[in-house]
Amino acid sequence: MALPVSQEQPVAEEKSEPPARTRGGRRGWWGRTGLAALGGTALALAFPPFDAWPLSVLAVAGLTLLTRGRTARHGGWLGFAFGVPFFVVLLSWLRPVGWDATVGLSLIEALFLAAMGACLALTSRLRGWPLWAAMLWVTQEWARDRLPFGGFPWGRLAFANTASPYTPLAALGGAPLVTFAVAAGGTLLAWAVLALLRARQDGTDLPWRAPVGAVGAVALALVGYAVPVRTAAADTVKVALVQGNVDRPGMDFLGRPMEVLNNHAGATEQLAADVAAGKAAKPDVVIWPENASDLDPFSDPAAYARIDRAVKAVGVPTLVGALVDGPDTQHVRNEGIVWDPSSGPGESYTKQHPVPFGEYVPFRAQLSKVISRLQRVARDFYPGTGSGVMQLGPARIGDVICFEVAYDEIVRDTVNQGGRVLVVQTNNATYNRTGQTEQQLAMSRLRAVEHGRAVLIAATSGVSAVIAPDGTVEQRTDEMTQQVLNAVVPLRDGRTVADKVGAGPEWALALGGLLACAFAATGAVRRRRAGRTA
Repeated sequence: MALPVSQEQPVAEEKSEPPARTRGGRRGWWGRTGLAALGGTALALAFPPFDAWPLSVLAVAGLTLLTRGRTARHGGWLGFAFGVPFFVVLLSWLRPVGWDATVGLSLIEALFLAAMGACLALTSRLRGWPLWAAMLWVTQEWARDRLPFGGFPWGRLAFANTASPYTPLAALGGAPLVTFAVAAGGTLLAWAVLALLRARQDGTDLPWRAPVGAVGAVALALVGYAVPVRTAAADTVKVALVQGNVDRPGMDFLGRPMEVLNNHAGATEQLAADVAAGKAAKPDVVIWPENASDLDPFSDPAAYARIDRAVKAVGVPTLVGALVDGPDTQHVRNEGIVWDPSSGPGESYTKQHPVPFGEYVPFRAQLSKVISRLQRVARDFYPGTGSGVMQLGPARIGDVICFEVAYDEIVRDTVNQGGRVLVVQTNNATYNRTGQTEQQLAMSRLRAVEHGRAVLIAATSGVSAVIAPDGTVEQRTDEMTQQVLNAVVPLRDGRTVADKVGAGPEWALALGGLLACAFAATGAVRRRRAGRTA
């Protein structure tokens, strides 16, 4: 099999591999397709609950090799073949909703990898292609994080590397820099492999590109160890995270009215009893998860009284997750409410980024007619407009709710606007024991390092956790258990480099990949036209 020529030749003279159909016909085409699908599956295994993070580097290298020298059309197909099994395995936690939802979302997300695959094929003809290829991974994630309906950031390379040597880089440039470093490690490995294969084919000595590429890939993995991760803090706060549990996981986790609320109120009252008996230290604050109250406490007197009684029993400010009606009869708000034992409810945060088709239905009137399951989303969640920075007792917290932890700007805003500790209120009861909770825990670990903040995860049914600013999971619960975590966590004011530079690195890297693809595509069009007129 012919391999791409050496990059020592001028770009205009570089030759690409002939199209697959002239080199083995359909057997070569489908062989590469199978390898691409295998690579996508391997990438999924890099993520929780499997946590084989080195596969993220190898999977990038594999897709880079497969698209090297191909046509844009073939590269796009290989990217799609890579993306479909990747997302099907990664998002298999959607199966309580239905496998059709899993496959449908996977097909949509794989389209972004198809576009990236086409660009990988085009830019593989440029000098410095390992750099452009790594940038294209950031470009793909940049687009996927925003489109459609506000995007879906699941499956970013950074989220497979929340406990790897690449992780500290998040403190410098956030998740996009981690993704770039992982991708660059993969493309450099591909560069080294191509050099070795070419030398073997030509019978020449070991070329300099092979060791340089391998050393470069290793260096990228090790450079994170040079990044300081600061954890010291002058102030601390004693917290109690209440995981009240639900009686049944799945789509109908809410069960009977007051059921979930009673679970969390009862666990809080048991905490108060343990404090009174000297079995537990009295916390400064208590945190309940998302949807801990399954009824609106402002319109349901029984719900209000049940929350108020539990908060008075423990005697400290409590962050209560609740579904609140409004602002009209067609909407409901997903809120975190600061509840004081003396004055009752005060500050609140409304989830900014409701999940499409889970918390609101785009094109409801049209789609509900053909997808009857959407009628189960009776009311759309109304999005909030402010950040989750609130005063909870002695702690200035930055609250984010559930899937919002996957969105860079939402978490970053809570830190830049004064949050000294990050709180993730979440309800994963629909997806218990599917791997979704582990994936979300991994994202929270990256956020701790990225922003130099302790992260407190309060979940209805698991996994609740206490994460140190260096990403270490200090405590965690099991799924489907009622449990209270007590911890002393730091309150930090300093900002990381990632906080200060914001989205700058992401935009620079994404734009670099996009421009490289556009330049390569323009060159391909010129060559095609020149060939027709020759």
